[in-house]
Amino acid sequence: MYEKFEKRAREILAGLSLKEKVGQLNQAVVAMEGDDIEKYKERVRRGEIGSVILCNSPTAGNDEQKAVLTDLLNEYQYCAVEESQSSIPMIYGRDVIHGHHTVYPIPLASACSFDPELVRDCYRCIAKEAATEGTHWTFSPMMDLCRDPRWGRIIEGLEEDPYLSSQMASAMVKGFQGDDLSDPYSLVACAKHYVGYGFSEGGRDYNRTEISDYTLYNYVLPPFRAAVEAGVGTVMSSFNDINGEPVTSSKKYLTAILRGQLGFEGFVVSDWYSVSQLKQQGLAENEADCTALALNAGLDMDMSDEHYAHTLEELVLSGRVSEEVLDRAVLRVLKIKLAKGLFERPYAQPHHVDRGEHIELCERLAAESMVLVKNEAGVLPLSKDQKISLGGPYIYERRCHHGSWALDGYLGASTPNFLEAVREVMGERGELFVTSEGLHDDSNYIFSLGDTVVLALGENYTDTGEARCRSNIGLYPQQLELAKRAKAQGKKTVGVVFCGRPLALENIEPYLDAILIAWHSGTRGAHAAARIIFGDYEPSGRCAVTFARKTGHIPLYYNVTATPREVDGYYGIRPSSSYVDSIGTPLYPFGYGLSYTKFKYSDILCENTEISMEALKKGEKLCFRVKVSNVGEREGVETVQLYIRDVKASMMRPLRELKAFERVIILPGEEKEIAFEIGKGSLGFYLADGSYTVEPGEFEIYIGENCLTHNKVTVKITDR
Repeated sequence: MYEKFEKRAREILAGLSLKEKVGQLNQAVVAMEGDDIEKYKERVRRGEIGSVILCNSPTAGNDEQKAVLTDLLNEYQYCAVEESQSSIPMIYGRDVIHGHHTVYPIPLASACSFDPELVRDCYRCIAKEAATEGTHWTFSPMMDLCRDPRWGRIIEGLEEDPYLSSQMASAMVKGFQGDDLSDPYSLVACAKHYVGYGFSEGGRDYNRTEISDYTLYNYVLPPFRAAVEAGVGTVMSSFNDINGEPVTSSKKYLTAILRGQLGFEGFVVSDWYSVSQLKQQGLAENEADCTALALNAGLDMDMSDEHYAHTLEELVLSGRVSEEVLDRAVLRVLKIKLAKGLFERPYAQPHHVDRGEHIELCERLAAESMVLVKNEAGVLPLSKDQKISLGGPYIYERRCHHGSWALDGYLGASTPNFLEAVREVMGERGELFVTSEGLHDDSNYIFSLGDTVVLALGENYTDTGEARCRSNIGLYPQQLELAKRAKAQGKKTVGVVFCGRPLALENIEPYLDAILIAWHSGTRGAHAAARIIFGDYEPSGRCAVTFARKTGHIPLYYNVTATPREVDGYYGIRPSSSYVDSIGTPLYPFGYGLSYTKFKYSDILCENTEISMEALKKGEKLCFRVKVSNVGEREGVETVQLYIRDVKASMMRPLRELKAFERVIILPGEEKEIAFEIGKGSLGFYLADGSYTVEPGEFEIYIGENCLTHNKVTVKITDR
C-alpha cells in the first residue's frame, strides 16, 4: 500500500545526516507556553524532532489537556519546513479516540451497535473535526481484546469477540483514513496496543500477561490483522510483556508476526515512555540499552521519553545499531508522511466545520449502542402523559456522558444532561418531579409523586480509562439504596445506567423493572437515552461483552472452550457447579439485547449440509437462510447472529464463535429472510505457529438472537 512512496522516501533519506535521521524517529511532547516554545523551535530547526504528541501527560484521557493551538502548530511546522536543513514536515499526533468537539460513544458502546457502516461514517466525522485544527494522526482505534472489565481501558476496546472486534476495527480505520490518506480531512490511524495489553493480569493496568500462541493467533491478533488489511498507517506497541518478553523489545511480535505474518507496512510507535520502561522491566540498564533493544526489535518511533534522541546516534556510530536498521525505520516514517500529503500541505488551514451532520450521526450511534437488558411487563416505553419521578446521581451530570479520552469535547448546549434531555423529549404533556441536587435528600418524597420512577445511575468517567481500574465493578451502595427506596414506594422503577464497562448488576437488578445500559455515549448520549425510554427510538443495541453477575465471576466470556466435565456454567450446564455460593451463568450474555417488539425465528434452512475440503479451497461456501418475523406491534431492529462450533478438531475449539451478523429492520407482522454464506475463512483456526487450517468433520451452525440460541443445524466437511 505504501510501496509507491518508496522511491521518493529513499531520495529524501539519502540527503539526511545521521542526526537528522535520528530526529525523524523522535516524538517529543509539545511545548505550549513561555520560554519552552522558543527552545522547542530551535530543536525543530536542528532536525531533532520528527513528530509531536499533542498532550502533556501520559494519562491524557482523565487529565486536563490544553486545546490544540493551530497557529502555534503552524509556527513549529514552519521551522521544520522552511528553517531546517532537511525541510521534512513533522507529523502531529493526538489522542482523538472517540470524538473531537463532537464526542461519540466510547468504543465499547459503539461495538454494541453491531453497525460497522455507521461507525465508519461517525469516525469519518471525527477525522474531519480534528484534522482541520492541525492534527494529522490519531492514536486510535484500540483493539485490545479484554475479558476482565475491572480493567479501566475496557472502554476503549471492542471487547471479547475477535470477529466483531475485527469488523469494528476495520470500520474505524477506514473512517479515520478515508479513501485517500492525503485528504486534508483524513487522519492517520493507529492500531493499538499491539499486542495483548487487554489481558493485563487481574485487570490491573500495565500488568504482565500470559498468552499462549494459540490464544494469541485465534483471539488477540484478528482485530490487528483486520486493521492491517484495512490499510492502517501506524501501530502502537503495548506496555506489557507476554510470557516474560516485553513487546517493546520483542522482534518476535514487532517484526516476525506484525510485519512477516500480518503484512504491516507502516511504522510502529511506542506507547508513552515504554522504551524507558525496559529498565523497570529488568531488560536494560540504561537509556542506550533501551534504545538498542527497541529499535533492533522493530520499534520505529520513540514516544515522549526521547531515548532515541539521546542515544541512537552514538549507538549507530559504535555499531550496536546498524545504519541499515536505522534507515529502515526512517523510511517507514517518511512513507507515512508522504502518504499523508504533508510535503504538499504541511500547514493546517482551519475553517468552520458544520457539526450538524456530526451531531445527528452521534445521536444515532448513541441510540443504536444502548442495550435494553430488562423490561418487565413492558414498563418501557414510558408514556409522555404520565407523572415521572426522576432521581439518581447522573441526572445533572454533563461531563460524564463524554466518558474518558474525550480531550476536546464541547460541553455546551449540544451536550445536555439527562434532566434537560428528559424535559425536552417529554415536553409539556406529563409531569416531572426531580430530586434535589446537593446535600438535601428528598428522594422518598419525590418518588412518591410519580407514576414511574426513572433513576439515572452508573459510574463517573473518572472511574474508567487508563490507570482507572476497579476491584469491584458493582454499582455504588448509594445507588442501590435509591433503587430500594423507589421500590419501597410500590412504583415501577426504570434504571438508565451510564457506564464505561459491563457492570455487575446482580444486587440492584431485582429492584429495577427495566434497565437500559446507556454507556458513556457522548455528546448526545443523554438525549438518545431519553428518546429510547419514551419510545421515540427503538432499542437495538446488543451486548458486545458479557455482563457477569458478580465481580468474582470474572473472567466470563462466551467463546470459551469445553470443560473436561460438564460444568460450562455460561451455557447453563450445571451452573451451580461453578461456585457453591452463586450461579455461574452470565446476567446478560454476549449478543443479548431486548426490543420493544418480539421476533420469532424459523428453523435454519441449508441447501447443502455437506461440503468437501476441495470445494472450500476453490472458494465455494455453505449457504444458510433463516426467516425472522416481527410478531409484536411495533417496528423493530433485530441483529441476526450466526455462530459456529467445530465439534471435533485437533485443538479445543470454542463452544460458540460469532462468524456473521446482520442488522435488519422488520415491520409489525412482517417476515424477512436472512441469508449467510460462510467459507474457508470462517471454518478454520490458527495453530500455535500462526498457520491457518480447516479440518474435516462436523460443525454446528447456530443462528439466532444471541450466543445462547438453540436454533441450530449440523453440517459436515468431508475429506474430499
